[in-house]
Amino acid sequence: MTDRKKETLSSLCLFLTSLIWGFAFVAQVQGMEFMGAFTFGGVRFAMGALALLPVILLFERGRGRPGEARQTLLTGALTGVILFIASTLQQYGILLTQSAGKSGFITGLYTVLTPIFSIALGKRPGLLTALGAVSAFAGLYFLSVPEGFGAVTLGDALLVACAVFWAFHIMMVDSLASRVRPIRFSVVQFAVCAILSLISMALFEQPTLAALWAGRVPLLYGAFFSVGIAYTLQIVGQRHVPPAKAAIIFSLESLFAALGGFLLLKEQLGWKGWLGGALMFLGIVLSQVNIKKRAKAV
Repeated sequence: MTDRKKETLSSLCLFLTSLIWGFAFVAQVQGMEFMGAFTFGGVRFAMGALALLPVILLFERGRGRPGEARQTLLTGALTGVILFIASTLQQYGILLTQSAGKSGFITGLYTVLTPIFSIALGKRPGLLTALGAVSAFAGLYFLSVPEGFGAVTLGDALLVACAVFWAFHIMMVDSLASRVRPIRFSVVQFAVCAILSLISMALFEQPTLAALWAGRVPLLYGAFFSVGIAYTLQIVGQRHVPPAKAAIIFSLESLFAALGGFLLLKEQLGWKGWLGGALMFLGIVLSQVNIKKRAKAV
């Protein structure tokens, strides 16, 4: 198979990954009809971690280098804590907004915030990153107040905070997990996130088996499709696709979230909401184009 065909097939894998992740917002909205945020998150990430165990046998066999297991546990635990915070904020934001489309667009802010926060690491963002940030935050305003130019709701604020912690998560993964095998690392962070969510569930919620069974479809989608299948497709796809191109493909996640909300939940964002979503998507793409130019320079 030629390199061009490999990149084409790999790009298709990443496209399917974005599609699955985008429609996962619909599953999260539906799941909250039957159970609390901690219950949904805890069961979802626990099942997701289990779903990745067979993938380790396919891609990451062997013991690895000396000390790798300890490093994997440490870095996975640290990022798992951030993942728990980010996913919990997202779940409560989705609960309050009750909108897959809006949640997808606002969560997509992390792709703009990540290069901005990298200033703290001594990296200087370019002009397109600045323009992307302006466009994204302008879009956030239109998207957050579609009924009138008033205050941002609590649900919107939680989703913005969620995007901040997703950006922190990406930066931590970039700096801490570069020397460990990615799937094993992901299993550890998913497991830590699941444990923290289940502890919080025991403290603050009262789940029932009937509720879990009633919400089995969104749970199964969130665990096996969003985590197991999508993550595997991401691993396979990124082997033959440049990081900058992969980032642009992943930015489609917010559009698929809006499409899923429109088709499956009959969401109506209104012209201000769609304008805000378009501005946020433009900001996301601009920030990734800037990354592409930096990657070429390197």
